[in-house]
Amino acid sequence: MKRIALFSIGLIVFHVSSAQQGKINWTADGLSYTKLKNGDIIQVDPATDQEKILVTAIELTPAGDSKPLSPQSYVFSNDLSHLLLFVNTAKVWRYNTRGDYWVLDLKGKKLVRLGAGLPARSLMFAKFSPDNNRVAYVSERNLYVEDLAVHTIKKLTMDGTRKLINGTFDWVYEEEFGCRDGFRWSPDSRHIAFWQVDATQVRDFFMINNTDSVYSRIIPVEYPKVGEPPSPVRIGVVSVSGGVIRWMKLEGDPRQHYIPRMEWSGNEELVVQQLDRKQQESKLVYCKINDGGCRTFWAEQDDAWVDLNADDPSGWNWVNKGRDFLWVSEKDGWRHIYKISRDGKNVQLLTRGNYDIGEIKGIDEINNHVYFSASPRNATQLYLLRVRLNPSSKQTKEDVEWLSDSTLKGTHKYQISPGARMAMHAFGNHKTPSVSEWISLPDHKPLKKDKAIASSMKITDNQDVEYFQLVTEDNILLDGWINKPKNFDPSKKYPLVLYVYGEPATSTVNDEYGRHSNFLYDGDMRADGYIQASIDNRGTPSLKGAGWRKAIYRQIGRLNIRDLAMATKKLSERPYVDKDRMAVWGWSGGGASTLNLLFQFPELFQTGISIASITNQLFYDNIYQERYMGLPQENLQDFIDGSPVTHAKGLKGKLLYIHGTGDDNVHYSNAELLINELIKQKKQFEFMAYPNRSHSIREGEGTTAHMSALYTAFLRKSCPPGAR
Repeated sequence: MKRIALFSIGLIVFHVSSAQQGKINWTADGLSYTKLKNGDIIQVDPATDQEKILVTAIELTPAGDSKPLSPQSYVFSNDLSHLLLFVNTAKVWRYNTRGDYWVLDLKGKKLVRLGAGLPARSLMFAKFSPDNNRVAYVSERNLYVEDLAVHTIKKLTMDGTRKLINGTFDWVYEEEFGCRDGFRWSPDSRHIAFWQVDATQVRDFFMINNTDSVYSRIIPVEYPKVGEPPSPVRIGVVSVSGGVIRWMKLEGDPRQHYIPRMEWSGNEELVVQQLDRKQQESKLVYCKINDGGCRTFWAEQDDAWVDLNADDPSGWNWVNKGRDFLWVSEKDGWRHIYKISRDGKNVQLLTRGNYDIGEIKGIDEINNHVYFSASPRNATQLYLLRVRLNPSSKQTKEDVEWLSDSTLKGTHKYQISPGARMAMHAFGNHKTPSVSEWISLPDHKPLKKDKAIASSMKITDNQDVEYFQLVTEDNILLDGWINKPKNFDPSKKYPLVLYVYGEPATSTVNDEYGRHSNFLYDGDMRADGYIQASIDNRGTPSLKGAGWRKAIYRQIGRLNIRDLAMATKKLSERPYVDKDRMAVWGWSGGGASTLNLLFQFPELFQTGISIASITNQLFYDNIYQERYMGLPQENLQDFIDGSPVTHAKGLKGKLLYIHGTGDDNVHYSNAELLINELIKQKKQFEFMAYPNRSHSIREGEGTTAHMSALYTAFLRKSCPPGAR
């Protein structure tokens, strides 16, 4: 394969974090992408599948080594003079965001490891400066900048410790706001703005590792429980040559506010999002870096919570040469896209109608389009739509264009290139395994007709899934699905196994392929004669309007549980459902829903399997719990009434409870609290603790297989399979 000159193609490859693996590394022109292949980095033209080698495996091989580096992610500098590679990565709570960085000088063919003298595997979030002369990164909670010409390193912050964190975040900001990368280069490359999290005032939660040495080891986690004030967070700006840090003078007590987003709005100004502690007021603030002065230019409030609607809280959608930006808000009761002028004085609603957008997928300023996902007709499905970026004054809801083929009912997913020139389009539904195609934009046509979705779809017959809607006795319309057994005989009765989550973090009823089988069951549930089902209660993030999502405010453990119970009661009236063999199971928030259903509605469920569950809402973190439940200082009884431990005395059926003792998210203390209460109430149950396993309970040889066997044996024993 012929190697071409890198500098002739105008290539920028975007950094892909571990949280974004599987996303496309688009080139800057939006007409091709890059990937690793056989150790080389290659450029691919989706229209022709033509491949060009950009960087060879030999160039990626450090001196003295026989194998090339195998990066988790990589990025080219803007001028294509250097390539940054992230390797030897390690997990920080959820994702592999710590490791080693190497930089390849593409002209001199010199490969250098960054951070000389710093601990191995300690660098985080390395980024080129816009002028391509430096790289900045975090190591051990301090910020550094390294010159690419001579590789001198300048330490920009001096006070970083385990609990005073510069340039990255503590546990709760990462978990609940998705904040990990905590610094930003100024457009002129002269300054770096960064978050500093002061967790010194937050108490540690102590996990205990009893398995890796003769003596136990304490693992402290700076974890603010609900009711505890947030860690003070502030924004600093420092020159790349070092010196005094200028702190932004945001209004309010930092122990009663959050700062989930920050970006540059120019060389001398930042734009910051500030939330109050209850997350009911969101302010957008400009901060001047010369004196730290701040002024609020936009604000919105909500009686429940202001939805951030940002899985990746980085970047800012500036449009029209920075005169305006796009912002997503639920302020009119639906999640919509607004165009807001830089000064905040002019606000224009771009998406109109009684429907929610999912997320902004792409912006095409040349053709005046904003692309977004939405489910206007069926909240279990997802499609691509677009609207004019700069509409006429007579814009109506009819101006919204539907791009996905509406005859292909299901979930359409898109990865749109910079400038929205083309996209990877994937489609699937409950009976169609996901298939994909490359499309051009703005016409939404397949680049290759012989590889179009329409010609490659295959309907599977290995499941019998039905999507349904039902109205509960509370007059609530809910969506759900049911997966019937093989050789189903409607004249017989089958056991029903309900999979639940039930809390605001996710929905279990989406029209996608592969979501209707039990990943923990060791065998084929359909062949064994189980009915499987799931239901979407109020409070889940389904695209059904803010009223649907926020109905759960201060009612987790009550409203969602009643919805699930009443829907299951309705479902059990089907003649082929055996009311004497009803099981429920879930993980994390779903584990809590399982316990509450089993305890509060023992007449419905005879069996429950709860994994990594919150058993007392006062044990979870402040950002999540206070967002959806308020402050326990103001409405403590809501927390008590919604906690499974409060209702443990109601257990009548069979319960299997599973928890990892090294769970940094839902602490193992939840398990011990519930166990004590069940003992007090003289309730018999089965329990499994997985030593030193995290919330995912997958570490250690044999863990997944063991838990699968445990789960399966308990279900078969407590809720026997097969038709009767």
